[in-house]
Amino acid sequence: MILRLPTFIIVLGMLLSQQAWSQSRYTLSGYIKDASNGEVLVGATVYIKEIGKGATSNVYGFYSITVPAASYTVEYTFVGYQKIEKQITLDKDVRENIELPSDSEQLQEVVVIAEDEQTSKVQTVEMSTAKLDIKTIQKIPAFLGEVDVIKSLQLLPGVSTVGEGASGFNVRGGSVGQNLVLQDEAPVYNSSHMLGFFSAFNPDAVKDTKLYKGAVPSRYGGRLSSILDIRMKDGNSKDYETTGGIGTIFSRLSFEGPIVKDKGSFIVSGRRSYIDILARPFVDILKDGGALNFYDLTAKANYSLNDKNRVYLSGYFGRDNFYFDDNQGFNWGNATATVRWNHLFNEKLFSNITGVYSSYKYELQFGDDARNRFNWNSSISNFIFKPEFSYFVNSNNEINFGAEAIYYFFEPANAKGISNGQPTDISLDKRYNLETAIYINNNLTINDTWAVEYGIRYSNFQYFGPGTIYTYNDTIPGKRKTVATETKYKRGKSIVDYGNFEPRLSVKASLSESSSVKASYNRMVQYLHLISNTTASNPLDVWTPSSNNIKPEIADQYTLGYFRSIGASKQWEASVEGYYRETQNQIDYIDGADLLINEYLEGDLLSGKGRAYGLEFYVQKKKGRLNGWISYTLGRTELKVDGINNNKWYAARYDQTHNVKVAAFYDISKRWSVSADFVFVTGTPTTFPTSRYVMQGILIPDNASGSRNNVRLPNYHRLDLSFRLEGREYSRKGKERKNRDYWVFSVYNVYARKNAFSTYFSQSNERVAAGQPLQSEATQLSIIGSMVPAISYNFKF
Repeated sequence: MILRLPTFIIVLGMLLSQQAWSQSRYTLSGYIKDASNGEVLVGATVYIKEIGKGATSNVYGFYSITVPAASYTVEYTFVGYQKIEKQITLDKDVRENIELPSDSEQLQEVVVIAEDEQTSKVQTVEMSTAKLDIKTIQKIPAFLGEVDVIKSLQLLPGVSTVGEGASGFNVRGGSVGQNLVLQDEAPVYNSSHMLGFFSAFNPDAVKDTKLYKGAVPSRYGGRLSSILDIRMKDGNSKDYETTGGIGTIFSRLSFEGPIVKDKGSFIVSGRRSYIDILARPFVDILKDGGALNFYDLTAKANYSLNDKNRVYLSGYFGRDNFYFDDNQGFNWGNATATVRWNHLFNEKLFSNITGVYSSYKYELQFGDDARNRFNWNSSISNFIFKPEFSYFVNSNNEINFGAEAIYYFFEPANAKGISNGQPTDISLDKRYNLETAIYINNNLTINDTWAVEYGIRYSNFQYFGPGTIYTYNDTIPGKRKTVATETKYKRGKSIVDYGNFEPRLSVKASLSESSSVKASYNRMVQYLHLISNTTASNPLDVWTPSSNNIKPEIADQYTLGYFRSIGASKQWEASVEGYYRETQNQIDYIDGADLLINEYLEGDLLSGKGRAYGLEFYVQKKKGRLNGWISYTLGRTELKVDGINNNKWYAARYDQTHNVKVAAFYDISKRWSVSADFVFVTGTPTTFPTSRYVMQGILIPDNASGSRNNVRLPNYHRLDLSFRLEGREYSRKGKERKNRDYWVFSVYNVYARKNAFSTYFSQSNERVAAGQPLQSEATQLSIIGSMVPAISYNFKF
């Protein structure tokens, strides 16, 4: 039945559009690119004036629209680019590739979101998405003046973090491990550098970012909370170009150019931090072989074989090093490789075949000499094959279908120690898994009022031998389970097999040209689990697959929203979305859980229910010298797990009731511009002791009530400022400069707020008089408690 589903949907889509076939119809298709460098434009608009129909280019810049035979006026538009208008006669299928020139006037403005009025959020069926143009990301004030993709997304509604310097991000009350981060289709398992202060993505190599918070198309799966789809630049196919920057913490350099002009191009981008190099003469630990740095390298190439075939090859390698000396410390990093083949069967059927390799690995070592050492490394690697197809039935009907296969290889711990020359091996079994899925999705405009996008995904997850599988005895809820039996499986033997249907549905009802109401439902299933009971995830956290003891996490999300364009020129856009998500098999941990190198890890895990609900308000000014946005999220995230919090609902560690974000950009003059952002967030929950006891003169805090996350940290708020000075366009002799450069002067945490990351309790160091009780004290930890100024120089030639 499943294999017949795509055929059924295609036939259904054609039947729904049968009235359109009463006269001859032809297809206008092609690619839309940037005239200056040949980069494809994602989401560019094709609009036919006479019939009021349009289409948008996909992530590869391809568009297709089928209409009755006639002569039309066709507009090609994209924010920040000049509009091109062409007279096209459709008496046959027409291929029209368009290159849009940059609009010099619009380039002086900040482009908040790359959308034209004709394809605004009001008129599309899409909801619960966030899309930032890279030019906007480059304008947002950032820590130490360094542009950051992940930190920029945290200024949008529904996106947050548990604290300053925390790794990853949280979406609509989900955990860090419930976000799927893709870079050119390759999953990135740790998206941060420097323990969370910077993201792993070089902004010079990023073209487009899109975050799905809900209403997720069926082509995506594998995580509960969100999908972050990051697309890299293809490279300049017309001229050679060098860009880069010199900052306070690190420098970056990118080189791009044509392989064959207008047929193929490449880009290579690299970054390296150097705080350890600068500090080495003054810090003893760095003189003895210590290291504190990160680096990454991003590369991509593409080549057009002919009008119907284009191939892409991209890769990423990044690593962080944190060493106390030559023998002690740890490192971690990602490596990815992606190969893609775009094929155009005809004007209506477009395909993309993708192969991916992705790996995340960390290593830890310490010890004084060769006779006393400990070495531990862990990794997760996967190979992905993903064929995808888009069939453009007509201007109102697009069908997408495809499949995905992911092979996982887990190495939880390769751990070996030597004590006084005696070796010890405490390594854990490797794990092998296969996740497969098929999907189909239909985007259908029924009439001027109604539009619908619906689809279904079927996913399957298998766990294979070799390996040892444990079953556990039932114990008091919340206590460590003991092993009941163990079973050894041979190589290739199926251990567990899970299968799930994941339906998706989005509906839009237009109330007028400037307002609409939308609703959506989606089910997401997650078979991989990030095991971490720390305040924020860290590089040594463990990814583990579903097993006989760990069931897949399942989330059902319902969303309802109102969208409106404001003003004659629609330069304002506002929206409000309400969401409710309930989850099954949500993972939590017993008190004192042992998560690292634990053969019986599953005995320390608990499973329960979760719920997240809230309202997101968003107002955005899209044009003018002053523009930006204000967002407010009112949300709640709770868990209910037997054995925790006396079996009652409790706030998750990443729960934030109020979340206010303001981002503003103002062009002071042609050369000077200023940007600012302000953040206010309710303090996150944490667990405080409710009592204490004394043993042998030592005071020990205790939570006797068994409550979890029973108090909140102080509210978080912060203001950042950034000034940008563009280089001169003309030399002193009056000639136009070929090179472009600019300076960025930024101040992070302007009023030096000491925001609390965590609070811990300990025995006071003050002397206590005889007969008096011991005193305890609470210590508040702030990661950044002062104003942080920075300066960076950026260039392009």
